[in-house]
Amino acid sequence: MDAVRVALLREVLAGTEWLGATRRFAGALRGSVVSHGGGLLLVGTPAYEPWHLAAHLVDEAAWSGTPELAPTLVRHGARASDPAHLAVGLGRLAAARRGETLLVVSPWPSGAGGPAEPAAPLLERVHDARRAGATVLALGPGEGDLTSMAHESLAVPDGSELDLDTVQHLVSAAAGENAVPVPRSGRRFRDRLSRLAETLTEPPARW
Repeated sequence: MDAVRVALLREVLAGTEWLGATRRFAGALRGSVVSHGGGLLLVGTPAYEPWHLAAHLVDEAAWSGTPELAPTLVRHGARASDPAHLAVGLGRLAAARRGETLLVVSPWPSGAGGPAEPAAPLLERVHDARRAGATVLALGPGEGDLTSMAHESLAVPDGSELDLDTVQHLVSAAAGENAVPVPRSGRRFRDRLSRLAETLTEPPARW
């Protein structure tokens, strides 16, 4: 999602809680990594690796002049033969120390009837990282042990107006901002969302 689409999305979300919530979470993320000079670890679940969030944070780090935002993607299935930036496994969480920030992204499983919870081995490693002094942030369902142990969390419950991928776009964009714009009021949320959908699906203009 490019900057234009993020701007359009923010336009339709004006007056909802999403803009404030994503900016607060992004502010906590940026504040943690900048104040400690970097050390951002990003991890998902065995079934969901936050590739796109990692890529967007790398872009935002470059565009905003905030290198601390560039994360290390920690992977469940990392192999020694993978490229260096993809070869970091869960053992990296065991080495997490005070001053580092751990961002855990956990989606709500498709068809789930209750709160999602990452696998026990990941929860144990997150718990150990927190005990070692790392700052833990959680992005996901907003319930369960992961949320309880996180210093800051942003809930994306099942059935939300926005899906987890869209929320990650808003968080990464806000984390790279040097100044937070003031949201504008407007029409009802669903009317603005419908307008955004029409705008994004319109064919390109002919010159």
